Amino acid sequence: MATQVEAVVVPTRRKMSPRKRAMISRRIQYGVLIAIVVAIALSTDWANVREQVFNLDAAREMAPYLFRAALNTITYTLAAFAVAFSLGLVLALMKMSSIKVYRVLATAYIEFFRGVPALLVVLAFAYVIPVAFQIRFDSIVVQIALALGVVSAAYLAETLRAGLQAVPKGQVEAARSLGMTHGQTLRHVVIPQAFRLVLPPMTNEIVLLTKDTSLVYAIGLTSGQYELTKLGRETLNQSAVGGLTAFVVIGLVYLMITIPLSALTRYLERRTGSKVH
Repeated sequence: MATQVEAVVVPTRRKMSPRKRAMISRRIQYGVLIAIVVAIALSTDWANVREQVFNLDAAREMAPYLFRAALNTITYTLAAFAVAFSLGLVLALMKMSSIKVYRVLATAYIEFFRGVPALLVVLAFAYVIPVAFQIRFDSIVVQIALALGVVSAAYLAETLRAGLQAVPKGQVEAARSLGMTHGQTLRHVVIPQAFRLVLPPMTNEIVLLTKDTSLVYAIGLTSGQYELTKLGRETLNQSAVGGLTAFVVIGLVYLMITIPLSALTRYLERRTGSKVH
């Protein structure tokens, strides 16, 4: 008598799709984030925060001085950028020079000022250089522009050098074949095109310089020369209640300056990127 063997079908376990795994992972991350936010909210002394950090009376007291401090910040930034761009262009050309001494000097300058803290340079212009060289800065704007500009120039030099080297060599050769000298080729062909290429990173450097103006608190400033951070420090020192509000207000003013510049940087990157390609 034949025996029939029936096959036993074992149900296989369905695998979770990648989409579902990603959805579960996101939900877990959202849950953890919400738990952290709730824990911070429950552990914060909101009454004290409202009195010390978000004090409207303290904000109104410093409001009359904000415009002057913001204007000083912008003035110091633009003056420092003028120094940085001029010196950075010279350094970039020196580093591209066929004369070895120029290349060595430019490289040494760039490595030095990229390696030391900007605050140290500001302190040097405030105290060391006037004593060592018997120099007196009659203009605080010039002093700050030099202190911040010589540091920024080291970074801008590399940016400008990259832009100069990105100009197609064929255009340089075409300009020389038309009878242009090396200097005329640089002025009329290379630098204008390189400037268009490096415009976005240069705009970003202005944003960095704007924030670096906070370092000039180390220089002796009168009340009319205060930039934003110095104003915030003085307000904190003089306020009995709500002094920390000054840093919130100062931070918001910095954002009002830097966010449009950052948006301009992104816009220029899109425009120049499309033209380059």
